[in-house]
Amino acid sequence: MKTTADVIVVGAGIIGNAIAYYTAKKGHSVIVLEKSAIIGDGGSSRNGGGVRQSGRDARELPLAMYGIENLWPSLSDELGYDVEYVKKGNLRLGKTPEHLKILEGLAKVGQSCGLDMRMIDGKEVRAINPYMSDEVVGASWCPTDGHANPLKATLAFYMKARELGVQYYTETGVTGLKKKAGKLKIVETDKGIFEGDTVILACGIGARPIASQIGIDVPMKPVLIEALVTEQEPEMFPQMLGTAEADFYGHQTAHGSFVFGGSSGLEDVNGDNGTPVTHSITAPCICRGIIKYMPRLANAKIVRTWAGWMDHVVDGVPVIDRVDEVPGLILACGFSGHGFGIAPSVGMTVSELVDGPDTTIDISGLTYDRFKAKA
Repeated sequence: MKTTADVIVVGAGIIGNAIAYYTAKKGHSVIVLEKSAIIGDGGSSRNGGGVRQSGRDARELPLAMYGIENLWPSLSDELGYDVEYVKKGNLRLGKTPEHLKILEGLAKVGQSCGLDMRMIDGKEVRAINPYMSDEVVGASWCPTDGHANPLKATLAFYMKARELGVQYYTETGVTGLKKKAGKLKIVETDKGIFEGDTVILACGIGARPIASQIGIDVPMKPVLIEALVTEQEPEMFPQMLGTAEADFYGHQTAHGSFVFGGSSGLEDVNGDNGTPVTHSITAPCICRGIIKYMPRLANAKIVRTWAGWMDHVVDGVPVIDRVDEVPGLILACGFSGHGFGIAPSVGMTVSELVDGPDTTIDISGLTYDRFKAKA
């Protein structure tokens, strides 16, 4: 059992696996610790698969734009596994004047960052996607957005990281962090002690209690997200879909099934006792919303549903940073439900942070110190 490496990554979701891959690719030895018995058991396997730039905060938009331009197009070839990446655009739909105001605001943010994104009316929406309801009066349209398969992408990063010598330890929960000679180096687990020159917390909502042991607190909380997949349907459209209020989002897969995620506002009533589960109230509520946008799916049969925790940060964007207060610690958490699409960029960026503060992509708005009290 190898217990020492240059880099210790905590968390084996798509973010942790991408970090492990890009870091190992640069020649570093890497160990990944995962408390679950399953790789990608969190949000990485419980999301709508969006690879989008539209609708993002300007602070994380550089990660999305860089990834879609430079990483996603060749990712299947690079990793040697088809991640089912499709680049056919993103329609974010609106049915009311209030929705259109929200969408116009999002479009302005994207345009200010150089993104090809514009508002279109209901007629143009249906020209792009004829299955949309007449209730849709407009949308934001980003032709360079797309989607991919979360399960396959997570698996692809994992398998390639293993090929590069990354060691994985599942069912290994982190119980403590300790410094050595003033630098964070020791990771205590329920299976023993691991040691590395750099420790990266990429374990979603689990990062908060772990980091708190060394005086670091990322202000995030768990938010339940539910998702569903339908049986195979005839090919209808290749675009990624979303709505102004983000009450549902999803796409049609290469197989023909539809994968949709969403929220109903009723998640807090679920008697789940801390376990992420779907509920008889919320899933039908999400489906009723979907049908109003796409009547054609009214009779589609649901094959399965699932739920997972989103690590929602108070300001809605992740923390990706070398932490000055704790030398040796890097945070890559708080992705607030939209980490999948930027995972390759995050993996590349964090691998650069291992070697120093300079990164190819601007992440200056995602630092940990943004939560400090201002003088």
